Amino acid sequence: MEKTITQRSAWDKVLTKLQKRSLWMLHYCTGCGAVELPPTMTARFDMERFGIMPMVTPRQADILLITGYLSVKTLKRVVLIYEQMQSPKYVVGFGSCTINGGMYWNSYATIKSLDQYIPVEFYLAGCMPRPEAIIEGFTELIDRIGEGKANSWEDYYKNYEFYRKNQEHVFGTIDTRTDIPDDAKYFKIGEVEK
Repeated sequence: MEKTITQRSAWDKVLTKLQKRSLWMLHYCTGCGAVELPPTMTARFDMERFGIMPMVTPRQADILLITGYLSVKTLKRVVLIYEQMQSPKYVVGFGSCTINGGMYWNSYATIKSLDQYIPVEFYLAGCMPRPEAIIEGFTELIDRIGEGKANSWEDYYKNYEFYRKNQEHVFGTIDTRTDIPDDAKYFKIGEVEK
C-alpha cells in the first residue's frame, strides 16, 4: 500500500511540472479590460513566450481570465463557462471591477467579489493592469503551478455548497448540465479515504 502512495506522489510531481508548461487562456471580456490584452499577447510583450496562448473554447482552456465588471447576467455565464472547463483550472480576476465592482460598485446589478461565486487563483488589481503586471501575474501562476500551490480550483468541489448557495442567492436556481455535483461528492469521498 505504501508503494502505491509513493508512486502516485511521483506521478503527481511529474504531472504538475508538465501542466505549467503550456497554459491556454480563455478571456471573458465584459468591459474595458480587453484594451490591455492585445499589447500583452502581441509582439511587444509576447505572452506566448511563457507558454500562455488564447483559446476559444472552455473545454480546452486552463485559465479563465475575467476582465471588467460582472453583472448578474454575466456572472451566470461565467459560472457555466467555469463548470465546462477541465480540471485543473485557474481563474484570474483582472482589474478592480472583479474585486469590488470598480466604478460600478454602487450598482445593484454589479457583482462585487468574484471569489464568492467561483474560486479565484489571484487578482490583478488596477484599472486597468498594465501588460507588465499581467505578465508578472501569469509568471507567478506558472511558478505556483510548478510548486503544486495553485489549488484553488479544488475549493469549488470541496466547498461546492458554499459557492452554489451564493450563486443561487444572486440569480436563483441554475439548470446545471455538468458533472460538478457528482465530482463534488467524489472529492469529499477522496478526503475521507485519505
